Amino acid sequence: MKAHDGMYIGGAWVPASGADRIQVVDPADEQVIAEVPAGTAEDVDAAVRAARGAFPGWAATPPAERAALVGALRDVLLARKAEFAHTITAELGAPLGFSEAVHVGAPVAVAGSYAELGATYAFEERLGSSTVLMQPVGVVAAITPWNYPLHQIVAKVAPALTAGCTIVLKPAEDTPLTAQLFAEAVHEAGIPAGVFNLVTGTGPVAGQALAEHPGVDLVSFTGSTAVGKRIGAVAGAAIKRVALELGGKSANVVLPGADLAKAVATGVGHVMNNSGQSCNALTRMLVHRDRYEEAVALAAEAVARYPLGDPRAEGTRLGPLVNAKQRDRVRGYIEKGIAEGARLVVGGPQAPRPKGYYVAPTVFADVTPEMTVAQEEIFGPVLAILRYEDEDDALRIANGTVYGLGGAVWAADEDSAVAFARRMETGQVDINGGRFNPLAPFGGWKQSGIGRELGPHGLAEYLQTKSLQF
Repeated sequence: MKAHDGMYIGGAWVPASGADRIQVVDPADEQVIAEVPAGTAEDVDAAVRAARGAFPGWAATPPAERAALVGALRDVLLARKAEFAHTITAELGAPLGFSEAVHVGAPVAVAGSYAELGATYAFEERLGSSTVLMQPVGVVAAITPWNYPLHQIVAKVAPALTAGCTIVLKPAEDTPLTAQLFAEAVHEAGIPAGVFNLVTGTGPVAGQALAEHPGVDLVSFTGSTAVGKRIGAVAGAAIKRVALELGGKSANVVLPGADLAKAVATGVGHVMNNSGQSCNALTRMLVHRDRYEEAVALAAEAVARYPLGDPRAEGTRLGPLVNAKQRDRVRGYIEKGIAEGARLVVGGPQAPRPKGYYVAPTVFADVTPEMTVAQEEIFGPVLAILRYEDEDDALRIANGTVYGLGGAVWAADEDSAVAFARRMETGQVDINGGRFNPLAPFGGWKQSGIGRELGPHGLAEYLQTKSLQF
């Protein structure tokens, strides 16, 4: 695992402008494993200028050629899958098997989908006497989080490249090694110099400088709603395009007649995977009062199937959280749940291991909709189980937060599940255990964000419309 002591700008690794460094810590043992440069506004400016200089040539490159290069990037990601997986496990703490299957497997699929889409997408169409052109927005600032470090990069970079945009990436400071490895893959794939640029650094310095830079045409940010609001305000003041994928508090609604055992097992897995550090994790399980205690017992059994431990050890399914701050934050929510009267079924705020940023997998029962653990995004392995009286009550609870990113519905038949899902105020809903689809748009309603990622809808975020009148 090699850390670059520089920024990837203009097709080469160049020295950082300042001397400050960011330490990368393995969350499983709290040991420093690398250092990367903490970028400054000067580094950001150099990267934006490189992207601006490369934009005319890349925008003029035929879409099929751009798509072929995205395909080449996909091939490099696949060839270096093991290297990416080990890097993600080292700096994020995800179990190695999950890193290989999801953290790398999903972005490989996403990159492949854009390689295919870019070769067939209608970048122009005829409407009556007009020709409508879909042209690249320009220079994109991609600011990505730590929870899915490769997937979130690819979900922004692949459609931006396909559209003909150039990019400056600022990854989260907790997971910069994955971003540096991605820059190596970009270089190996033969993407022209300046089309993709990387600046590592902190959010308040490098992230803010990038979001505010006048040479940036679109800011694509994934992270907390609080930071998203600030970025949205900055972009709005400059009349700049913005795409925001923010927080979530997704509901897993189990309707009467559904396969309860399957719904609970799948729902628990959704929360425990990635140690609960997923913005669309199904952290609220809604169960009818007649089967409520049965669901609670099933959830406790399901959690036992997620042994916590060293993410590199065979059999580990639950690793640490990313850092000490996140660990303390999640434990604080568990303590608040107990204080507000929720019933602790399994887990709790105590440290499950003497070293590492671990949180015990936790299940709360007797949670009411107004409790903090039912309203706020916890971002840890914590499940709240709520009871409802009837479908209207379930819908009221499901829609009763400021978020609207994901959700799930389980029913005895697909039609009943779809009918309920149509009334949910959220951007994506899994029906009876629906699987990940790299072509389906992903994004939020309400305070979960603006815009969509993945598939043709994600590509459209990086295009602007021009009509030629004849």
